[in-house]
Amino acid sequence: MNVDELVAIDVHTHAEVSKDGRGSLSPELFGASGEYFKAQGHRQPSIAEMADHYRQRRMAAVVFTVDAEHATGHPRIANEEVAESCAEHSDVLIPFASVDPWKGKAGVREARRLVTEHGVRGFKFHPSIQGFSPNDPMAYPLYEAIEELGVPALFHTGQTGIGAGVPGGGGIRMKYANPMLVDDVAVDFPELRIILAHPSFPWQDEALAVATHKPFVYIDLSGWSPKYFPPQLVHYANSLLQDKVLFGSDYPVITPDRWLSDFEELDMKPHVRPKILKENAVTLLGLG
Repeated sequence: MNVDELVAIDVHTHAEVSKDGRGSLSPELFGASGEYFKAQGHRQPSIAEMADHYRQRRMAAVVFTVDAEHATGHPRIANEEVAESCAEHSDVLIPFASVDPWKGKAGVREARRLVTEHGVRGFKFHPSIQGFSPNDPMAYPLYEAIEELGVPALFHTGQTGIGAGVPGGGGIRMKYANPMLVDDVAVDFPELRIILAHPSFPWQDEALAVATHKPFVYIDLSGWSPKYFPPQLVHYANSLLQDKVLFGSDYPVITPDRWLSDFEELDMKPHVRPKILKENAVTLLGLG
């Protein structure tokens, strides 16, 4: 990966379909997500197609799926498949993995193997879908391994479009996505690099407080068009958190083209834009 040639690094994209055509979530939850993002019927690109999409734009992208087998019963897309597909397009794709924390010691072994043998560069958690509180000691052995491996952990925070409008929200409990629960993780694993994904509605102020207080907690801006960002998020991104805010789209439900077009309209300081679009991710992911 030639970082100098990249115009941006998108730290939040989803591998939604496996090579054999199986979705990473059930059709019911996918349909709810499409409705929420006004992206009904959006294509679920293969990882190779994602690589082409970002290569054409001179961007790189972090790619992951969500392992929520315990809570949903839906089989995941294999982390090995994601890692191997990204390795085939290593000029533009960066593999993250997702390990269901309910898998206990087996999950810890898998995490170590994924980093050491498959080149995984970080881990994605979606507590609402995976059905766990981020500060549950059940997950701590997995965090300990990730901290030792020296790679980031990315946590979904705030409301989710997945399950929105489905009776009972598809069983998804939003309370697990409060950033204050991740604050405990940042305290108990002080060297763990943590990314709070998304503007954290309805807990935006909590996310800003955690990222300001804890030196290794970052915020990605995925899942929302920038024109809808809360004013306090823009203010902190422009000032105290300018070195800790990251470009993320949530592709394919939000395209980088749409996100960047709306980002251009934000009143951001000129020297902050390149930090958010690329430089902060280069530092965090060790790409420099």
